[in-house]
Amino acid sequence: MAFREYKIGARMFGLAFGSSMFITLYMAAVDISSVSVSQIGLHRQLGFGRAGGFSYEDPFLRGWAKPTQVILAVDPKTGAAIDPVTAYVYEKDVPFPNGIRHPRILGDGPRELSEGRGRIGEADDAVGAVFLTHEVEVNGELVPYIENATATRGWIPAETLAKVPDNKRLQVGKGKIMFVREGCWWCHTLLPEQTQDWQYFGAPPMLGDFNGESPTAFGSDRKAPDLTHVGSRNSSREWMMIHFFNPRLVQPHSIMPRYDYLWGDKDASGNTIDYDGWRSAYNEYAAGKSIVPPDVPVPHKDSEARALIDFVLNLK
Repeated sequence: MAFREYKIGARMFGLAFGSSMFITLYMAAVDISSVSVSQIGLHRQLGFGRAGGFSYEDPFLRGWAKPTQVILAVDPKTGAAIDPVTAYVYEKDVPFPNGIRHPRILGDGPRELSEGRGRIGEADDAVGAVFLTHEVEVNGELVPYIENATATRGWIPAETLAKVPDNKRLQVGKGKIMFVREGCWWCHTLLPEQTQDWQYFGAPPMLGDFNGESPTAFGSDRKAPDLTHVGSRNSSREWMMIHFFNPRLVQPHSIMPRYDYLWGDKDASGNTIDYDGWRSAYNEYAAGKSIVPPDVPVPHKDSEARALIDFVLNLK
C-alpha cells in the first residue's frame, strides 16, 4: 500500500500530459493536413525550405541548406525576356519542402495539379530544382499549385542563379532561421488577433497559409508590433537595415536589442566594420554632441543581417 496514492497520481498526470500533447500536436497536424494549401502557403514553404528551425542539416541554426528566392526577368534556358516571375531555386542537395516530399499535405486540388501539370514528382534533390507557383480556376475556384520548372522548362538551378543579379535574390529561408534563432518571435507575433488588430496589422492568415511550413512562428508574448504584413507596411530596406543595426536610431525609446553582430566582420564593399568606432560616434550623437548619427554599414550579401532583412521584407 506504500506510495499507492503517488503511483495513481503519477499515472493520472502521465495520462493528462500525454492527452494534452496528443491534442496540441497530433490533432493540430491532422487539422492542417486536411486543409488545402493556399497560394501564400506555397510561397511560404517554397521560400523557407524543409525546416525553418532546428534540423539535422542545420544543427547550429546558421541558415545552411536553404533555397534562394529570385525574381526572374529572362528565361534561364533561352535567355529570352519574360514577364518578371518569382522562382524558388533549390541547388543540389538542398532538401525540398514538405509539399514536394509529401504532396498529400497540399490538399486534393493542389496535389493533383502539382503532380500532373507541375510534375513535382520528377524533382530530385540530389540534382536540385527550380519551382514556380501558379493559380488556375477549377469549378469556379482558384486552385494554387507548384510547377517543377526544371522538368517542364529545363531550368537548371545553377543556370537560373547565373541569370539573376544580387538585388533580385532573397535569402528568405536563411532569414527565417535568423528570426527563430535570435528570438524575434518572443516579442513579435506573426498572427494578428481577430480584433482591432485587423485595423492596424491587417487581416490574420488562414489555416492553409501554414500548410507545409515547419515550424510556424506565431510568436509567444507580443511586446512589439505584429509582423504578418510588415513588408507591405514598410518596404524600405534602408529603414530595416538601420533598425536592426541599432533600433534607437529610428525609435529612440525602443526596447529592441541591437543586432549589429549579424553584420559579421565585413560590409557590402568588403571593408572591415569598425564597431568600436561606430559605437563611440553613436554615443556622441546620443549625448547631443553631434547632430548627425554615424552611417550604418550596408550588410554583406552573405551576412546573416542581409538574410534576416530579406525575410522580414518578404512578410506581406
